[in-house]
Amino acid sequence: MLSEANRKHMADKNEIEHIVERVVSQVLQGHFSQLREELVRRVLEELPQELSATAAPDATGAAPADLLRGISAIHAGTTQKEILRALLDSVSHHCGRTALFVLKGGTSIGWQGRGFEDNDAVKEFALDTSRGLPERVLQERAAFSGQIIDMDPRFVDHFGSPADQNILMLPLALKDKVAALVYADGGLESGRRLDSAAIELLVVSSSAWLELTSVRKQAPREGVAYAESASPAVPVQPAASFSDPFAARTPKHTAAAAAAPAFGAPQAEVVSAPAAAAHAAATAGAAAVSEEDADVHRKAQRFARLLVDEIKLYNQAKVAEGRKNRDLYDRLKEDIEKSRSTYRKRYGNTVAADTDYFQVELVRSLAEDDVSIMGGNFRR
Repeated sequence: MLSEANRKHMADKNEIEHIVERVVSQVLQGHFSQLREELVRRVLEELPQELSATAAPDATGAAPADLLRGISAIHAGTTQKEILRALLDSVSHHCGRTALFVLKGGTSIGWQGRGFEDNDAVKEFALDTSRGLPERVLQERAAFSGQIIDMDPRFVDHFGSPADQNILMLPLALKDKVAALVYADGGLESGRRLDSAAIELLVVSSSAWLELTSVRKQAPREGVAYAESASPAVPVQPAASFSDPFAARTPKHTAAAAAAPAFGAPQAEVVSAPAAAAHAAATAGAAAVSEEDADVHRKAQRFARLLVDEIKLYNQAKVAEGRKNRDLYDRLKEDIEKSRSTYRKRYGNTVAADTDYFQVELVRSLAEDDVSIMGGNFRR
């Protein structure tokens, strides 16, 4: 039987857990709309100039306003299905036909389609990703356009060729892996435009929103860690408890990469010159460390990114002025050092201590790979 002291300890622990859960939920809800607005702003900043507000509608009848409405619809989704449906609905305004194929057990299975003569036929269609454009997209994890001849022949036999023969395929990425493929073409009728830039923006926005909503849902249940800085708290989700909506659908082509102990930056990431030595050393030593140690490195790097993102999010004016005047560190010294202290408290005594990921991220993200922007008082 439990002693009175043990019962009291358990009761106190349960009470603390309820308090933490309530506070985390309240704080996260308070900042969720701001995070959403920031995400929309960053995506819209990437709009090509030809999609300015004064541009005329294209051959699909889709004006730039449709792109903005599409992103808003995606960000209004609160579940995986809502977000993916909004993605396909939005993409359909910029092409003739579109479909989403979810990667599951090494195969790519049709989820839903828009604009096909029989949209239901897309469901459960097994797309061959071992050759052609699908294979290239999976291998290079980037969007590519091509000809229908580069597509799975069974897909062409089943659904027909677009009038202009042009197709587009894009990866829907989640936490450094391709979770699904988005297909688009101009449709069976001639005269419809395939707007690659608009579709890619919608896919990238959906990827980011899927991750953010997953973090939001997991935070109250899993206990989100918060950056201990003077600025308002931003949730920092531990990598191990991240809720991946495609967790059960990891394709074979990513299995080796997922199992590898490498803890360096993602493939497309560029590491600044001042951080190159530390990063190279970490990457070179990856093969020699255990999977457990490699996971610590990955978590440390992600935590550093989140801390720096928090600084940028709540100090946008200072960041802009600091980059302009090349005195970024002086303007953000208090926030930087408090976040540095937070990072060291968590990872300063771990196997990740031999690589200062926080310092690397300051230069890479905050100073945009130009350490001189930090100013003369920044410790290198």
